[in-house]
Amino acid sequence: MSRYAAEPAPHHGTPRRTAVLLVNLGTPEAPTAVALRRYLKQFLWDPRIVEIPRPVWWLILNGIILNLRPAKSAAKYAKIWLQDGSPLKVHTERQAKLLKGWLGQAGAAEIVVASAMRYGQPSIGSVLDRFKGEGVERVLVVPLYPQYAASSTASVMDDVADWLKRSRNPPELRFVKHFHDHPGYIRALAASVREHWAAHGRADKLVISFHGIPRRSLDLGDPYYCECQKTGRLLAEALELTGKDYLVSFQSRFGKAEWLQPYTQASLEKLAREGTARVDVVCPGFVADCLETLEEIALECKAAFLSSGGKEFRYIPCVNERPDWIEALRELVTTHLSGWPVAAQTDTAAAARAKALGAEDKNSA
Repeated sequence: MSRYAAEPAPHHGTPRRTAVLLVNLGTPEAPTAVALRRYLKQFLWDPRIVEIPRPVWWLILNGIILNLRPAKSAAKYAKIWLQDGSPLKVHTERQAKLLKGWLGQAGAAEIVVASAMRYGQPSIGSVLDRFKGEGVERVLVVPLYPQYAASSTASVMDDVADWLKRSRNPPELRFVKHFHDHPGYIRALAASVREHWAAHGRADKLVISFHGIPRRSLDLGDPYYCECQKTGRLLAEALELTGKDYLVSFQSRFGKAEWLQPYTQASLEKLAREGTARVDVVCPGFVADCLETLEEIALECKAAFLSSGGKEFRYIPCVNERPDWIEALRELVTTHLSGWPVAAQTDTAAAARAKALGAEDKNSA
């Protein structure tokens, strides 16, 4: 048995295409304990996510976490689940569809655009397999993480590399590593905050919350913390804020180890105790609303702020399907596609040779 996957049957003369693959973190298939256990098992077993020796982590994961956490996580997902599925998946699929349209309007209608999930479905490998069947020979992979982290962007690279190891005839590949300071992304973020202020008024403090990672990752050289700080600074500059007007913090801490600080929930509780009555919270580490924004921030952190004495808590949604964000995504993709043909190409000479060889074979028979 070959270690390499079978290739699609050759069709000489089939156009050679360029594709864009948008990749987000992932989601369970349903807000149930069974689906969460399957999802968490894949997610938490990734060594990019948890850097603990495998034998020790296997015992913790399978002996404790996967027996206790799925039901709790399922209850949280149930609070935010949409009619069409997980918000993260729904928004990501819509972004891919809109990007395809915007690329078409810019003269690149033949580019194939699809989305995939690092954990869960559709998997990265399944979409890359589909690309092959569609004649795709060049793929730009766009992890939808504005700030690079080994536990997010590099994990996508790992999964693509695993697929490459199984591929007999891989396509050309490019990656977008990060876009934390992309002007179009900053403009879209700033516009979303301004629109929120125009509709609801401006709060006493803007809390800019990013997903956290262990402090050890920063000490080992992960640039994530610095890129989050830059995104926060650029957003504040675009909004003409001073240092007292905003706070950069980190959410989603897991386990007992120290993570990047200050922690979002603890910071909100402290602000409330010190007399800050109204806060707005925005999450520029996510381009699509998900469990971490809709449940952790908009529900849990809101409750923590109000119970600590705060008067008004407002969550500003992610950029999701905002036209200015889709335009920024188009700009980002177009830059990284530079030098690649955006129109499908057919090797007519090769097709003619293949046809001639087929005719010769028939005559000799």
